[in-house]
Amino acid sequence: MKIKDIILGLVCLNVITLAVIASSPPTCPADLGKECASDGEWKGEFFPGIPEIKYEGPSSKNPLSFKWYNAEEEILGKKMKDWMRFSVAFWHTFRGTGGDPFGAPTKVWPWEDGTNSLAMAKRRMRANFEFIRKLGVDLWCFHDRDIAPDGKTLEESNANLDEVVALAKELQGNKIHPLWGTAQLFMHPRYMHGAATSSDVGVYAYAAAQVKKAMEVTHYLGGENYVFWGGREGYQTLLNTDMKRELDHLARFLEGAVAWKKKIGFKGTLLIEPKPQEPTKHQYDWDAATTAAFLLKYGLSGEFKLNIECNHATLSGHSCHHELETARNFGMLGNIDANTGDPQIGWDTDQFLTDIGEATLVMLSVVRNGGLAPGGFNFDAKLRRESTDVEDLFIAHISGMDTLARGLRNVAKLLEDGSLTELVRKRYESFDTEIGAQIEAGKADFEALEKKAMEWGEPKVGSAKQELAEMLFQSAL
Repeated sequence: MKIKDIILGLVCLNVITLAVIASSPPTCPADLGKECASDGEWKGEFFPGIPEIKYEGPSSKNPLSFKWYNAEEEILGKKMKDWMRFSVAFWHTFRGTGGDPFGAPTKVWPWEDGTNSLAMAKRRMRANFEFIRKLGVDLWCFHDRDIAPDGKTLEESNANLDEVVALAKELQGNKIHPLWGTAQLFMHPRYMHGAATSSDVGVYAYAAAQVKKAMEVTHYLGGENYVFWGGREGYQTLLNTDMKRELDHLARFLEGAVAWKKKIGFKGTLLIEPKPQEPTKHQYDWDAATTAAFLLKYGLSGEFKLNIECNHATLSGHSCHHELETARNFGMLGNIDANTGDPQIGWDTDQFLTDIGEATLVMLSVVRNGGLAPGGFNFDAKLRRESTDVEDLFIAHISGMDTLARGLRNVAKLLEDGSLTELVRKRYESFDTEIGAQIEAGKADFEALEKKAMEWGEPKVGSAKQELAEMLFQSAL
């Protein structure tokens, strides 16, 4: 045999070998050393060198420590951990890649193998619980398709989910459980026209089956809430849309969810997360007021509360404080997606909240609401595309937790000082009269009010003291 034939044969053998390897997705990266065993299970720490995060106080320069969040410290009658009820969001923390419409992913965590296999899903779940424990929180939240891969059929998808959820149940132990679970009804092409508002009855049925299963596993894991985010529940143009029919279908879908919740004995709160648009041009649950009106119209207000996201608030033209107060005043404030947007950017950037003033306003609503339980704060926030170190995951969460903790401390100062509360009370003190009480009780008719107007003459309207209110607020920061 000629040498060139031998060489050719070796080359062909090498190509065939590489093809065989490529056809079987790897379950362990090649550069992990002894961290990954032959069975594909990760044997070492996912976050080596990262200690359990502790409270060290405002003077600490350690980035891997809390400066303001002291879980066991009591403020305004509750421990900080009970005011906050912080939760890690699985999708941004463990499925965020840094990719955007203009660029490829920038993050490949050491434990990732480049696949969406069941083995990889289990490894991510182990990383999730190590992260949760080192961060020192007890809650997490998830979409069904984030934690387990889609199968070729609904049956296969359900089986995949069951297998990952069984591992999650084992890893949770007795202390950790989901703040909430949900079904991902927006990414798959079948949901391009919506899920509950799709024009295709087959899609509607598939979405119902997916929510049914997601609610079951949330219940199995001890979840305290279940969320509906309708990213595709809306329209791109009204020219081809029967809005009333779609809204009616959405209401029937939510009624079905309520019925299934009761049938399986799930005691958790059902939450709707408003958002004005993106990915649809117009989303039906545009903001808190729109969603509350929808629930009232269809007789669902006693069955649902709202999950308010701060970045969604700004997209709808409101402040986060406005949306929280609107939900609170409807008796529907159930949970908060703790994030923020960038005022220079017109889309949902999902940044960690670091603005002390905004955090103080957020916590003012939470305190007025008496807390959020069984809801809490979930970090629907992601690292910036340029932040690619594993420790950045911890630093971002620490910063977000400290910011809200500092907001709570500021609210305590505001309430203990009392000046802002007194300013508001004095502004409305004319209603703390007999006729004012009659108006607020619905017992003052227009004839009685006309007599008072003629008796009093032209009203002397006082100053709103807005600048003083802003000064008092800023003094607490």
